[in-house]
Amino acid sequence: MTDDPDIGIAIEKIAFPQLPPADHVTSVQEDRQSHRHNTHTFHLLQKGTVTIDIDFQQYKMEPSSILYVHPDQVHRTTAHDPITVVSLAMTNENLNPEYLNLLEDLVPVKPLPVASDTFALLDQAVSLCLNLVDRKADQLYHSRLKDACNALVALILSTYLEQTKAPTKLSRFDLVTKAFREQLERSFTTIKRPTDYANSLNLSTAYLNECVKNTTGHSVSHHIQQRIILEAKRLLYYSDQSVKEIAAQLGYDDYPYFSRLFTKATGMTALAFRRKNRD
Repeated sequence: MTDDPDIGIAIEKIAFPQLPPADHVTSVQEDRQSHRHNTHTFHLLQKGTVTIDIDFQQYKMEPSSILYVHPDQVHRTTAHDPITVVSLAMTNENLNPEYLNLLEDLVPVKPLPVASDTFALLDQAVSLCLNLVDRKADQLYHSRLKDACNALVALILSTYLEQTKAPTKLSRFDLVTKAFREQLERSFTTIKRPTDYANSLNLSTAYLNECVKNTTGHSVSHHIQQRIILEAKRLLYYSDQSVKEIAAQLGYDDYPYFSRLFTKATGMTALAFRRKNRD
């Protein structure tokens, strides 16, 4: 993404004869290694077949399809035939607040095949964005680009919402679970007990657990642990921090306890996980 990072928006159409293997030294080597961004990223695959790993799940992406990647998700992309893809990256500040709220609820997100008429509409929106991004000397450059890119985001978002059949009206249990997940995402490094989450939502621990288990099939404790383990996996995978440093970053001063927790949750030690996933 080569556009000016200061404006918080980058969009480009890129083509590769192939995406080289991760161990192949090229100018795009970093993108072949596991990495993550602090932006919301959207991809429209126009040509070729791509294999993409997102948070330790592997997906196959074929034309014509779209993909949304949350900020901080660890991902890596490989392909072995010519590809053409449009990629858009936007910061929170540049996204329409309504779209931002809806995007945060798209978990997990997979590549999504798109009907030809819908993809043609997406292509038209892409063309507008790509034309505007090159007109930096124009009046209201940033505002026009932001509006056009938000229109593209709206089309991508609505396609996900239509095909995933998200409920139009949430039950009380759904609303409580949504509020818990939002609080968990903000606080998992500092708050570890279900009681503290219940208190922050002005609920009893029993009722919070009832809502979350009814909606997801798992307890509040399970979700807390899984969120911590996911972040630990991400850091082990793409960073060079030691296990002790990762434990501290995730709020565990008791390093041996964190190590036991990780091993119990994953069936392997943290160092074994790092070695396995970097091979």
